[in-house]
Amino acid sequence: MVQELPSVFLVGPMGAGKTTIGKLLAKQLGRTFVDSDWYVESQTGADIAWIFAKEGEAGFRERETRAIDELTQNPQIVLATGGGAVMCAENREFLHQRGIVVYLNAPVDVQMARTAKDKSRPLLQQPNPRKILQDLYSARDPLYRQVAHIIMPTGHTYPRHMVNQLLQQLETFSDATTVTPDSAPKNNQ
Repeated sequence: MVQELPSVFLVGPMGAGKTTIGKLLAKQLGRTFVDSDWYVESQTGADIAWIFAKEGEAGFRERETRAIDELTQNPQIVLATGGGAVMCAENREFLHQRGIVVYLNAPVDVQMARTAKDKSRPLLQQPNPRKILQDLYSARDPLYRQVAHIIMPTGHTYPRHMVNQLLQQLETFSDATTVTPDSAPKNNQ
């Protein structure tokens, strides 16, 4: 049963819909939704752009790893991670070992459309955001795939329909795995 699954962690690039899908999924599962970026902001009292400006990306990533370590230890949550969370091997391990990881795979065109007017994304405040998104996608896609238990393409359907599709995949995944409280899901096939 899907309700018995461990926490669900959403990974993917900027604009993939992790927060939107995560909120809807959490509601359907009766779970708490957490966005790791919002969590970092609440813990520091500063927004991501300010942290990037003052501490650089490395400072932000250190904070992000502490947050992901803490958050992935919570049972029965739906967590949306920042797009770059998978760059850290430690984060990938926390995510993969402590819950079900869903990679929301958004093509660069979808990312562009969804992030074009968003000034809160420090990595995109450059002259050529399409190139940035393409470069990030090329570097991160293999890592998203490595950490994922389920891969779902995004940008082709409405969020509620996508959540229904994801619930079906989680049900299938649940039927094909053994879940114990102290271990990651293990495929029985």
